[in-house]
Amino acid sequence: MLLALDVGNTNTVVGVFEDKTLRVHWRISTRRDGTGDEYGMLISNLLHLAGLEPGQISALIIASVVPPLQSSLEEMAQRYFRIIPLVVGSETKTGMPILYDSPREVGADRIVNAVAAYTKYKCGCIVVDFGTAT
Repeated sequence: MLLALDVGNTNTVVGVFEDKTLRVHWRISTRRDGTGDEYGMLISNLLHLAGLEPGQISALIIASVVPPLQSSLEEMAQRYFRIIPLVVGSETKTGMPILYDSPREVGADRIVNAVAAYTKYKCGCIVVDFGTAT
């Protein structure tokens, strides 16, 4: 199973996928000063309440627009799930080129939204993400 984290400025959405099926998901507050242990215990408890165990997670992906949390979340992935996570960024090989003048300025949220939209519809799309800035 895949544990996916979408870390926004206000909320973090946590989802567990089995193949292409979303099994369960939660929305939690993003805490910029949260530690790997705090996130690890919280997510482990959420999994347990859903009848899942951390050992069932075989892959972990993080798409974050909150750079101060990256090291804590990577630590959480390694300590609680024994996984080196895929951290989405402008260098991530998605099969979709980023044609901005400064690709590093494109947030992970935009990258995963674009890839997901194209994967689903197989054509050019307009994606609207009503995040905190809206």
